[in-house]
Amino acid sequence: MLGVRPVRACILVIEDDPVVARALVELLESADYRVWHAANGQEARGLVERLKPDLILLDLLLPDVDGLVLCSMLKSAAEVPIIICSASSRRSDPVLSLKLGADDFVRKPFELDDLLARIEAVLRRAPPRSAAATAPLPPRTSELRVADLVVEPARRRATLGGEVLALTPTEFRLLSVLAAHADAVLTRDRLAQEVWGYADASNGRTIDVHIRRLRVKLASLRVRGPTIVSVRGIGYRITAEETAITAA
Repeated sequence: MLGVRPVRACILVIEDDPVVARALVELLESADYRVWHAANGQEARGLVERLKPDLILLDLLLPDVDGLVLCSMLKSAAEVPIIICSASSRRSDPVLSLKLGADDFVRKPFELDDLLARIEAVLRRAPPRSAAATAPLPPRTSELRVADLVVEPARRRATLGGEVLALTPTEFRLLSVLAAHADAVLTRDRLAQEVWGYADASNGRTIDVHIRRLRVKLASLRVRGPTIVSVRGIGYRITAEETAITAA
């Protein structure tokens, strides 16, 4: 992977199972999509209104609303393409989903390549809706340096000791924000706002996961790289100093 390719589109995953949601987010980010996640219908409606995603992946079994009802509500509120992903065995669900406005129906478990192909097909039929997919990265400078780490926002590339880091789009945006504010403590909410354009209660845990992955990738090249330091109860900072990583 040479650097990071531009974000292709913004997708909202509406899924209450955290294991399935995490797998979908990782899959889509690896395919260069910007991804948001909602665990219930109420959260999903708020995100759709604020962020205007290009596509929605919707589970039918949600804790606060029937997925078919939510599908109809979202279609009425915004003309956003919806793909239903469901483990439901009811034969009528695919037909009802399409009648209520869904653009496709994928039954769980599904093949990952099949899901990606269906997403691409639906997106081809609909013009991009969100500004977030093409929004510039927060750092405006041509090059950011922290120790032997070099981040090039314009090229969407990060190198450590001359070696290109294989980063997902989200990891790259997060590293860019940290590098642009080297040695400054950034709260989880601030990082989420810079990376995704919004901050809520679920973002903090997601930021923690991406930080752990960034640390692994920075350590994997075994060169003098920066340290991402946890500031307990607040957030993170990146520094060129040899600083112990403490639990947040």
